[in-house]
Formats: sequence, structure tokens, C-alpha cells
Amino acid sequence: MVEVKWTPVIIGLVIAIILALIIEMILPGWGIIAYLIATIYVGYTVGGGYTNGAIHGALVGVVAGIIAGIILMIIGGAVAGLVGVGAGILALIIAIIVEAIIGAIGGAIGAAIKGE
Repeated sequence: MVEVKWTPVIIGLVIAIILALIIEMILPGWGIIAYLIATIYVGYTVGGGYTNGAIHGALVGVVAGIIAGIILMIIGGAVAGLVGVGAGILALIIAIIVEAIIGAIGGAIGAAIKGE
């Protein structure tokens, strides 16, 4: 069983959100790179092998996906009403899945870079 190190996860989450906002302003549609960078950082920081890095990276991806999905539901609900909320729920599910996969890959890469 993997013991979750919350400090790197929270720092990675903050990095992911801030970088995603910056990257989306400069290159719309490329915000996913922020999650990859943040999860590489998390995987490198937690160490402990590929599995540990992948689990921590996926955790950052899932939490970031939930936050992004909730924001999209709020914005979609304000702009398009019930249809916007429905689209936001779909976006939430897709964001969680995609960002968990990217997070696991990034975490494993970070652990590989550290070389433990």
C-alpha cells in the first residue's frame, strides 16, 4: 500500500492550476501540458519508484480534473442553464479520466528522472 504524501500533491495541484491558466491564455487548448509538468514534479518529489510516482501523479490529475469540472459546471450553468450543467458533468467525467491518465504518466516520468 502506498502512503500518500500530501504536501507534494497539494504543491503539484497548485502548480497545475496556475500553469494551466497561464498556458491557456498564451496557447488556448494546450493547458494539459500544465498537468504533465506538475505531475512530473510530483513524481520526482515523492520518489519511491514508478508506482509511487504514478499514484501520486494520478491523484493530482483526479483532483485537478474535479476542480476543472466544477468550474466548467458553474460557468456552463451560468451561461447555458441546465444544458450547460449537463455539459459540465460530461466534461467533469472526461477531465477526471484524461487527467488521471496524464497524471500517472507524468508521475512515472518524474520518478524515472529521479532514478529510484
